[in-house]
Amino acid sequence: MTDRDEKRLRIGHSPDPDDAFMWYPLAEDPSRLGPDGAPLTPKIDTRGYRFEHVLEDIQALNERSERGELEITALSIHQYPYVASSYALTACGASMGDGYGPMVVAAPGFALERLVQGARLAIPGRRTSAWLALQLLLRERGLDPGEIDADVVAFDRILPAVQAGEYDAGLIIHEGQLTYPQTGLVCVVDLGAWWTRSRGVPLPLGGNAVRRDLADEGPRIARVLMDSIEWALTHREEAVRFALQYARGMDEALAERFVGLYVNDWTLDYGERGREALRRFVSEGVEAGLVPDCGPVDLVEPEAQLAS
Repeated sequence: MTDRDEKRLRIGHSPDPDDAFMWYPLAEDPSRLGPDGAPLTPKIDTRGYRFEHVLEDIQALNERSERGELEITALSIHQYPYVASSYALTACGASMGDGYGPMVVAAPGFALERLVQGARLAIPGRRTSAWLALQLLLRERGLDPGEIDADVVAFDRILPAVQAGEYDAGLIIHEGQLTYPQTGLVCVVDLGAWWTRSRGVPLPLGGNAVRRDLADEGPRIARVLMDSIEWALTHREEAVRFALQYARGMDEALAERFVGLYVNDWTLDYGERGREALRRFVSEGVEAGLVPDCGPVDLVEPEAQLAS
């Protein structure tokens, strides 16, 4: 294809170091210089596609997926059952918490039971996987999550809001999981650690999905996405330098650590253990009446090899 024949695909993702890291090889803006000093152009063969990056927080992306606006989008696994008729998850691009993950943080001495006793909680979104995991944990402990006084707050405002006393506790995601000690708050519960310890599988947090009207192209698109992730992992230092522009409050070492938590072998492919984690998380949500039954979770597998 010539440039004029390239098909434009919008790819929605969060303005965070991990997403910026793995989609850096797809970035295109010849007017800007990349970390290698060259104009910002794709690092891989995009196979006739031109990717337009749409950067929004996960709450906004979940909402957009309801409307089927983007051809490719990151979304919470909690959101997936609601949009499974419109989107199919790709086998690559997942964020998994293998013994770590979203946390409830508060001032020292805060007990989890206070969440159902009138304490105010800031959450990053009602369809985030963090919120579903917290509800499952509370139900497991005999507490009713329906009694929680929870407000949706932009994820990067949760720590300051709790620190300022606007909320008694906060459900944090993204880099807050590494930076919260700087605020004087403490971790009340690590939901990823709880899930992995109790279920024996990682906690599936986010995935990437392709709109179902592109089903015929799904494996080809998934292959390009996988190639991007593989390139970033192979050229780690350069991709991290690009991702630093989204590293709110993190130095390079901390950003590198954060990227390592959420872009790794799980991101290249769920694997059987990851697939079991995905099935279990969704099925527990269904059984608890917290998400609709979307049937078996299907994944778009990348083409094994693309013709040039």
